[in-house]
Amino acid sequence: MSLLHQIALTKINGVGPVIARHLLDHFQAAEAIFTAPRKELLAIPGIGSRLAAAILESRVLREAENELRFIEKHRIQTLFWNENSYPKRLKECPDAPLLLYYKGNTDLNASRIISIVGTRNATSYGKLICSEFVRDLQPYGVSVISGLAYGIDSHAHRNALTYGLPTVGVLGHGLDRIYPSANREMAARMLDQGGLLTEFPSGTNPDKRNFPMRNRIIAGLSDVTIVIEAAIKGGALITAEIANTYNRDVCAFPGNLNQEFSSGCNYLIKTNRAHLITGATDLAYLMNWEIDERKQPPKQLPLHVSLDKTEQQVYDAIQAAGQIAIDELSRRLQWPQSKLAITLLEMEIKGVIAVLPGWVYRILN
Repeated sequence: MSLLHQIALTKINGVGPVIARHLLDHFQAAEAIFTAPRKELLAIPGIGSRLAAAILESRVLREAENELRFIEKHRIQTLFWNENSYPKRLKECPDAPLLLYYKGNTDLNASRIISIVGTRNATSYGKLICSEFVRDLQPYGVSVISGLAYGIDSHAHRNALTYGLPTVGVLGHGLDRIYPSANREMAARMLDQGGLLTEFPSGTNPDKRNFPMRNRIIAGLSDVTIVIEAAIKGGALITAEIANTYNRDVCAFPGNLNQEFSSGCNYLIKTNRAHLITGATDLAYLMNWEIDERKQPPKQLPLHVSLDKTEQQVYDAIQAAGQIAIDELSRRLQWPQSKLAITLLEMEIKGVIAVLPGWVYRILN
């Protein structure tokens, strides 16, 4: 399929993803759309006289030629909706963009992808939560998606870079600029450890109306959207709401009842729009993720703690599993749960293990 005509299809005024798919279903190839008789165009659902005239304008092909030169010069990858390279999670969304522009080196179809969003006015609490959360995601091998904005977005990207996680910034403008400009250096690092992605062609300004469109890509690319600090009104809650409409999981960190930038998170939790989480282990439990032990050093007992022979066996089994439910632990050790429960309680009191929802246990750092 002609890339020139794929680009041109996205530049027709009034033709969005849904109508574009009707056109592609009918003509099979983008280039055939621009040579079709007007009468045939009018027979397609959603195409009236005005849209038919817009499709047949030569202007869109001239604009597409300029964009094609730009992406070739800057080695930008294009991902078209009906091609195998298109992100599979996003393709499931009914309003997924027809064409994406991508510069980077990470797999947009990786096995574990999360989005992290939040307020541009991050507090010290939000920054700390974000840092600890991303740090603790390290052994789970996730990729982190966010919007490269001030606040929580920037902290999510920066911490992902620090802890060696791939991170992709979804932009509300073209790849000919970085907004905000203060993130240019970080964006350059992301090209080597993730990437930058947008549906907007070069020359597109970071206008306010573009960011809700960007937010649907953030929600659609990931398995789960995490909200860290958000007011009742703002882009983070829009992203969470979109994720819910896509039947994707949403999680939120609770915050101070009197703090403006915790009110959005608390609202999502209160109205059952988001799962309450307090850290990476809660997320892993929800998503049924296991730790890749190759990605973290073995945990050591605190110097002041000693375990008896029975407790050491339990400790070793939990450490080998990363985290494990009591019934599975009972099966592996071939112990009755009554005996195991007493040992687990003693170890919890000693501060060497923690119990998660569902009687799942993990080693404490």
